[in-house]
Amino acid sequence: QVSLVESGGGSVQAGGSLRLSCAASGRILSRPDMGWYRQAPGKEREFVAGISGIGASTYYADSVKGRFTFFASSARNTVYLQMTSLKPEDTAIYYCTAGTRRETWSTYRVLSWGQGTQVTVSS
Repeated sequence: QVSLVESGGGSVQAGGSLRLSCAASGRILSRPDMGWYRQAPGKEREFVAGISGIGASTYYADSVKGRFTFFASSARNTVYLQMTSLKPEDTAIYYCTAGTRRETWSTYRVLSWGQGTQVTVSS
């Protein structure tokens, strides 16, 4: 079981930036695919970004493409979501995940969830 702990959330004005971190620990037998989900009040959970186990493939939802960057530390035990040009609609709880997929990101399946970190963007 992989344990995931997020940090870096907070409040920022529109146009600002935040960097979320996710530290992985526990029984990591191989480099899992990682992903970030977010959920805003009253809305469905959204898969916003993914990175493959070796970092060769990334995925971004259209809603964040060009503004968010998902990258990993060299040791792959910490991943980051750099968020720029933040908008009020980015306000949500952001969850780090570890999972697996077959070929496409549409098949990504979560195996472990973090506890979530709140991001609030004011206009």
